[in-house]
Amino acid sequence: MIDIKFVEYDLQNGLHVILSPDESAAVVAVDVWYHVGSKDEETARTGFAHLFEHMMFQGSAHVGKTDHMKYVEQAGGAFNGSTTWDRTNYFETLPSNQLDLGLWLESDRMLSLNITQENLDNQREVVKEERRWRVDNRPYGTAWEKMFSLAYKSHPYRWPVVGYMEHLNAASVQDVRAFFDTYYRPNNAVLAIAGKFDPDRAKASVEKYFSGIPRGREINRNHVTEPALSGQVRETVYDNVALPAIYMVFRIPSMKSEDAESLALAANVFAHGDSSRLYHDIVYRKSMAQSVDAFAVDMEDPGVFVINAVVSPKHKPEEVEGEIAAQLDYLADHAPGRHELQKVKNQLSSQWIGQLGRALGRADNLAQSYTLYGDTGEINKYMGRVLSVTAEQVSAAVKKYLSPVNCVVIHYLPKDYEPIG
Repeated sequence: MIDIKFVEYDLQNGLHVILSPDESAAVVAVDVWYHVGSKDEETARTGFAHLFEHMMFQGSAHVGKTDHMKYVEQAGGAFNGSTTWDRTNYFETLPSNQLDLGLWLESDRMLSLNITQENLDNQREVVKEERRWRVDNRPYGTAWEKMFSLAYKSHPYRWPVVGYMEHLNAASVQDVRAFFDTYYRPNNAVLAIAGKFDPDRAKASVEKYFSGIPRGREINRNHVTEPALSGQVRETVYDNVALPAIYMVFRIPSMKSEDAESLALAANVFAHGDSSRLYHDIVYRKSMAQSVDAFAVDMEDPGVFVINAVVSPKHKPEEVEGEIAAQLDYLADHAPGRHELQKVKNQLSSQWIGQLGRALGRADNLAQSYTLYGDTGEINKYMGRVLSVTAEQVSAAVKKYLSPVNCVVIHYLPKDYEPIG
């Protein structure tokens, strides 16, 4: 059983600190998670969480506009950030003797990010170009946006993480400053340090760099309960794509649900690897699809389970949809066999162990455990729950959640598509 050692504590300003030293590591990871994602945005100001992923690299009181990159790379390290519906994080992976560099960089921008009209205008254009590249001008690029807008009508998961162009255009420096002052405070952040470092020296450095940052006001989060789907939702999208594709989206409970691990295993049963059910059936044996995938999206609030396939030439999306529906019905009524269940458990175990074997992967999972589960010890509980899932529980979860009345079906078709036969 996995047993990741860590210590955790809070600074007086509310910053939650997690330390997980590992002498076998060659590097140290500094990972700051802010408990803010696209679901915390205002309806008319979407895209702010992701905008800040870019703004946070535009300099602070003691770090020039491009110096964050320069300092980290000159030290032999790497850095980046990421944004989801539920959180935003920033990290550096550095040689073990450069821990203080990562702490100084993160603390300086938490305290004194350089929010100016120039930086806002510049990064707004960068984000808009990213949206054009990843969404608007990419085959099937609008699929995620379309899926979530159809699956949710009330919850803020309904808008895309990257936001809408008109909201980015309308954003003012005052809007951006207010967002920063609300969410980028130590009492809304987790600092996870993992890898090769001395815990006592790390504690002293964390105190040195972060203890003087003022605590922010308490955050009143907008908790929205999304009504259940009242029946299957269908839509057809004509796009600049070469082949039809099908997306089937099911509403499922949050990542903290007792059914979460059963659904994760069901996704692997359906479409993880060449021997998975859907791949073997519609890709390998019947050549009805070019590719197929399935995954349960981990989300703090009730999320989604997605199955998508790109349809092969000379086949109809309706055929592929029918085959997927048949496989869903079969798994709902017939529990996976012992060897099949063990195979998918091994897949998740291997993936999990691989993540925890890297300093950044360990820091990420420690921060996620505290931020989204409210329990850092979750890092040592997750795999035990996966391994304890029974075949009957997998089938029961499929029957409960992956049903036609709880489904959004989207067909992406070429603009010049003509139905076959």
